[in-house]
Amino acid sequence: MTAAAITPRAKRAHRWRAVVWGVVGVLALAALWELYKLVGPADGWLVGAQEGVTGSGIRLLPRTSDQAMPHTWDMVARVIEPVTRAQGALPLGVVVLLAALTSLGIAALGWLVGVVVGFALALLMLGFRIAERAVLPFVILSQTVPLIALAPLIRNWGSRLEFGAFSWESWMSVVVIASYLAFFPVAVGALRGLQSPDAAHLDLMRSYAAGWWTTLFRLRMPASVPFLVPALRLAAANAVVGTVVAEISVGFTGGIGRLILETAVAASSDPAKPWAPILGAVLLGLVAAGFVALLAAFLSPFRRQETVA
Repeated sequence: MTAAAITPRAKRAHRWRAVVWGVVGVLALAALWELYKLVGPADGWLVGAQEGVTGSGIRLLPRTSDQAMPHTWDMVARVIEPVTRAQGALPLGVVVLLAALTSLGIAALGWLVGVVVGFALALLMLGFRIAERAVLPFVILSQTVPLIALAPLIRNWGSRLEFGAFSWESWMSVVVIASYLAFFPVAVGALRGLQSPDAAHLDLMRSYAAGWWTTLFRLRMPASVPFLVPALRLAAANAVVGTVVAEISVGFTGGIGRLILETAVAASSDPAKPWAPILGAVLLGLVAAGFVALLAAFLSPFRRQETVA
């Protein structure tokens, strides 16, 4: 049975099964959380701890106290409560949602810049073999630079840019960092996909006197879709991670990353509160993955047909 023989009804059923299994996975994770909280040691499991010495030993299992692991229903209830005790304060869930939307816009822009830069580098390396030998090692080495060290440098360099009335904003530094993480999988995946056509197909295009650009759009780009879609998915995840980390590193306010840092100080007095922005960051990643899934569905007609045994 070929992929083309799959009916729209079967596709819809597959999507519903995916949704159901996703919900089951979330419920199973919550059940596992509560089970460990029920049977796990209150102070965790320490190995090599010395009596009377605080902080000694290695903690192999986390603590199960309400301070360290609040109940799942307490975390859900905290979402609908006001973020602070101030009069007229918004519910915590609304604050998290607004912060997540801000981070989502920045991550989307960073992802878009990373995709454009990554694909441009892939085309450069495809067209010139010497460029592949010169650029590809630096593309790989670029990902070894610690992000926590790179963020302050980008913010410092950006603040020195002056173009008339233009002024560098902190969110721009976040976009640059997000695109820095996003471009790598796109560059590598797109290059591999563009180089994937068989020699016989390339010879056929040459026999038709097809030029480089015609071969690119008619053969190489459709052939690159199976390689490009996973790269875009990984780039989206990297853009979200880069956005959250960069918001903390550069001091950008209003995003989910900064909200995680701000609510962390309330962990001792309000242990359920810091988990809300963490779950918001997870939701942000799911939205990014869903967007790439829609994009993959749009590109599915260009996928090679494969026979399922």
